Amino acid sequence: MADTAEEPLMGRSTDNYEGDAEDVDLSSVSLLLEKNLKNPGIFVWLLTFSAGISGLLFGYDTGVISATLVSINSSLGHPLSTLDKSLITSATALFALLVSPVSGILADTLGRKKVILLADVAFILGAVLQAITTSVGGMIAGRAIVGIAVGAGSFVTPLYIAEISPAPFRGRMLVLNILFVTFGQVIAYIVGWAFVQWGNEATGYKWILGLGAVPAAGQMLVMLVMPETPRWLAQVGRRDEARRVLNKVFGAGVDVQRMVDGVLKGIESEVREEDEAKRTRMKAQKQKGAASWVTDSKDIWTELFRVPGNRRALTIACLLQGLQQLCGFNSLMYFSATIFTMLGFSSPTLTSLSVAVTNFIMTCIALGLIDRVGRRRILLWSVPIMAIGLLFCATGFIFIRMPADLNSEAPSSSASARDEIPLSERTAPLLVLVSIMIYVGSYALGLGNVPWMQSELFPLNVRSLGSGLSTSTNWGANFIVGLTFLPMMEFLTPPWTFVVYAGVCIVGWLFIWRIYPETKGLSLEEVGELLANGWGVKESLRRPEVEE
Repeated sequence: MADTAEEPLMGRSTDNYEGDAEDVDLSSVSLLLEKNLKNPGIFVWLLTFSAGISGLLFGYDTGVISATLVSINSSLGHPLSTLDKSLITSATALFALLVSPVSGILADTLGRKKVILLADVAFILGAVLQAITTSVGGMIAGRAIVGIAVGAGSFVTPLYIAEISPAPFRGRMLVLNILFVTFGQVIAYIVGWAFVQWGNEATGYKWILGLGAVPAAGQMLVMLVMPETPRWLAQVGRRDEARRVLNKVFGAGVDVQRMVDGVLKGIESEVREEDEAKRTRMKAQKQKGAASWVTDSKDIWTELFRVPGNRRALTIACLLQGLQQLCGFNSLMYFSATIFTMLGFSSPTLTSLSVAVTNFIMTCIALGLIDRVGRRRILLWSVPIMAIGLLFCATGFIFIRMPADLNSEAPSSSASARDEIPLSERTAPLLVLVSIMIYVGSYALGLGNVPWMQSELFPLNVRSLGSGLSTSTNWGANFIVGLTFLPMMEFLTPPWTFVVYAGVCIVGWLFIWRIYPETKGLSLEEVGELLANGWGVKESLRRPEVEE
């Protein structure tokens, strides 16, 4: 559907399918009936919530490291240095970057459900290793294993949800997955604060990290009884199973059966088209005497980069995914407790919770706005507010005396010395906190959601590859931010660090304004037409339902 984040085969038109007229008409009727669905249904909600636990795990992992870094102290053999903290934090993003391109191949080979289960296994192993290790190296290894889980889960979970959801609700279901991520961050900060407040100082962080295995184990048990997606089942020739899943998704009734028949015809027609294109490539490969799998992969890469429309789609997707991280958001998620410790807050983990709650609430608001306001417009509105929040944050840091060693206690954190601190320096931490909340709230409205709707930009034949590469861009930028944030704070100074992030937001806004068309209300075919002969920004804004 036009207003969804991803439109897999079960929701696409078959106007270009050269089958009999009955098949095409059946698909058209099914699409009309599907548009008239009033609600997703209990089964779809159950599937979405089951798969969405991966998002919760992702969010928990993002938030839990913030409390961990201020709780470890010397439990890993020595006090953590800036380099130690940076390596522990960035290891997750690095291995998520490495596994993201592979996850698309595994999802097509093993199925979406099995990749989610494999990610759960990695989540459990990583959580256990982090909980039992007594060295910095062991902690980095545990974070790396969690990174493998996060990289696979962040790719395949939205794909699973998109392919299992009826088209009219697909966008809402995908934003719900982001809501799970923010909810996981809230839980992480609550758990971290509770163990810091009442737990054993030497072992509390172990419980914080080890508890991440619990939801992963729960998801494994639930997903074992959940079905595969109809699209993948049809692709591997399991047509009867695909029909049974569709029947559960859409319910019962005469009209529903017509809809299921039409959707299944649409899936099968596109699978046939995809198989026909693959056979054509294999025939050419045999004539050249080349290794089939190598040449097949090369052809897909060539099509992605040489076809102008595909290349523009990849540029936009990578731009949005890179901007989502280079704007510095996850540096606040990873190091918020560290920042608030520097600023002298008596309970930095609890203060960090206010940031996570802001993120969660604004993501809830985005859930209702994204399909009505539009992707381009919500970014153009929210990104400038992010930049303003960062600049106010930089201003607040100007009035704060930071310690020479960022791993030491901030001078303003001593209660006995507080009366000697100027008023401007006592109020500056509050300005920083409010500025960060403004920044996080505007991020949650736009950049926190829109980049994950990348799949609507790509045609089917390059969708997995294009989405995988743009997801890798996200994790690559995440790795850079996680590795450089504390060194930037130490050597570039906090005010200039946040000015740099504000500059990234401004440059990103200019690129969005220039090359990102409004895709609200467009089918996948229409998005392809927009990007075929240019960026399509003006054309997308000429539509009567879009006003900027």
